[in-house]
Amino acid sequence: MGDLELNILGNGSAVPTKFGNPSSQMLTYRGNQFLIDCGEGAQMQIIRYKVKYRRLNNIFISHLHGDHFFGLFGLLSTFHLFGRENAIDIFAPAKLKPLLDHVFRTSDTVLRFPLNFLPLEDFSDTPLLDKESFTIRSFKLKHSVPTYGFVFREKPLQRKINKEFIKGRAIKTKHILEIKAGSDYVDDKGILYKNGEISQKPRNPLSYAYCSDTAYHEDIVEDIHGVKLLYHEATFDESMLEMADDKKHSTAAQAARIAKLANVEKLLLGHFSARFKEFDTLLQQARDVFPNTFISVEGKPYQI
Repeated sequence: MGDLELNILGNGSAVPTKFGNPSSQMLTYRGNQFLIDCGEGAQMQIIRYKVKYRRLNNIFISHLHGDHFFGLFGLLSTFHLFGRENAIDIFAPAKLKPLLDHVFRTSDTVLRFPLNFLPLEDFSDTPLLDKESFTIRSFKLKHSVPTYGFVFREKPLQRKINKEFIKGRAIKTKHILEIKAGSDYVDDKGILYKNGEISQKPRNPLSYAYCSDTAYHEDIVEDIHGVKLLYHEATFDESMLEMADDKKHSTAAQAARIAKLANVEKLLLGHFSARFKEFDTLLQQARDVFPNTFISVEGKPYQI
């Protein structure tokens, strides 16, 4: 498993079918887990695909259509029944909070763990999470109800000092930190060592963006620009363009145009209409615009 992995738990649209479950996915970064949307049956998909979730402490709900959050009540209830004690932070539109309170009050459930609700409306100018090694931000999509996309970006990594160079040298901690930050090194004898000779360039930062549900919306290009992997809804094909506009969804080709404009590395299509039993047409229409496009597959782990 790499540093950043995506597991698609559901890539269908409004209703579950035997071909696709409602929207939900697990993003894992160095053991930290983030659940993005929680459609009906999400926890059953977690069990089915043996996706680990014990380090899940953050849940992100993009909008309040049922296929994106109806599974949340059952998942939280299961955590309660299993005796979870660690807090869970839920980032979601504000209107979800009274509904959560009502469900647990009605079922006479007092959760064993703290449930911290953080309205997405409060984070228009600030990251949802800003940790030492990564940030997660939200941005507005264009749908029939207030809807948010999410983008994960790893912060730049430090350079790696060559082990052979360190051997036999009593290099002070502050100098090690300076070398990792890109500085040259001068030893006690005044000998200069160029940074490129004594350290290695780190890999490029990892990044991932989630865009579902949304009509074609070029305003998001700046938010997702340059990500390594973009998951974008592709509810319809080009023959259904008028329907896509009316329902505030996207076609596969429109998703590909966004990927091209944003200069992303790879596009993953999802949120497929129940009309589709196979996705060859969607894939071809997208690849005609953005060749590095793929159909998301439930249960398949994607290394980013």
